[in-house]
Amino acid sequence: MLLLGLFWSCFGGARPRPILDMSYSRHFLDFQGSSIPSSMKKLVVTKLSSNFREAVVLRQDAPVPLPGDGDLLVRNRFIGINASDINYSAGRYDTSVKPPFDVGFEGIGDVVALGLSASARYTVGQAVTYMTPGSFAEYTVVPAKQAVLLPSVKPEFLTLMVSGTTAYISLKELGQLSEGKKVLVTAASGGTGQFAVQLSKKAKCHVIGTCSSDEKAGFLKSIGCDHPINYKTENVGAVIKRDYPEGMDVVYESVGGKMFDLAVNSLATKGRLIVIGFISGYQNPTGLQPVKAEMLPAKLLKKSASIQGFFLNHYLSEYKMAMEHLLTMYESGELVCEVDLGDMSPEGKFTGLESVFRAVDYMYMGKNIGKIVVELPNSVNSKL
Repeated sequence: MLLLGLFWSCFGGARPRPILDMSYSRHFLDFQGSSIPSSMKKLVVTKLSSNFREAVVLRQDAPVPLPGDGDLLVRNRFIGINASDINYSAGRYDTSVKPPFDVGFEGIGDVVALGLSASARYTVGQAVTYMTPGSFAEYTVVPAKQAVLLPSVKPEFLTLMVSGTTAYISLKELGQLSEGKKVLVTAASGGTGQFAVQLSKKAKCHVIGTCSSDEKAGFLKSIGCDHPINYKTENVGAVIKRDYPEGMDVVYESVGGKMFDLAVNSLATKGRLIVIGFISGYQNPTGLQPVKAEMLPAKLLKKSASIQGFFLNHYLSEYKMAMEHLLTMYESGELVCEVDLGDMSPEGKFTGLESVFRAVDYMYMGKNIGKIVVELPNSVNSKL
């Protein structure tokens, strides 16, 4: 898969290769002494589509991959759901990639096998999290250079891999946050919005957050948001114009469409709009929602304002530092990592790869508070 090659090259790793020297076989026992199965379940994109259910199928008998010399084989315990999963299934990130290909960006689990070079830094039984394509599977091969060692397997750690680092790096590199600045966070109670709110508060900013329910507004208050706005019951633009006539110094925007237009109109003089996504358009064939772009140059010029996009893959040089800082903040109790395991969804908790489809639907219905995570139960079948 070409995009996997991109990730390996970004992290400086080599492509995994099959292990043929069976002197390595001592690595192929998991930490509980049970056998690693020869086959597993995984999700595979078989048709390019922004409709996740149309694009993806659950394979029941995929072979369990073997780790190469510098790789770990991770038994996934929790996997993260991202809005961009359907961009990936639609082939928008690399148009040269053709189905079938694996899907899912991030997971957390136990090391159950590893190559000899990887064993210099890792051992069987350790908890790791990672950001590598192909996480929607019971087992994933992870280049050791991309793994993050953890004290335990907790879904809260998974919230930091993509959602937390996106907020941390984008606000640090592009936000120029300082005390007293006014920061607007759209979709503020979501997976990455929760971190934009908290990190902005750590910088002593005044934070406004949009959300879609009173329950979400209550959550935002609990993590320090100064002014939650429920856009289902309030006119966001009118509220901002009334309460903040000078506008927003920074906007952390992930919704797109009309919310993007509102964000542009809400910018203060020298205001900065950071675009980390546009979820409202991802389900469309084009992946976009219309915006009022014809007046954009004039609006930016009038306010000396700016718009910058942020794509995490372009900031991998900052990734390790960001993860270390976020982990320290969480472990010291300075950061809330809200996880939504689907307990309040109509069919209950997201458990097993079968429930990934429901979890993606749940996200696009706007029901989640925090990061959506799917739990994978352990399964042991036949020996390798």
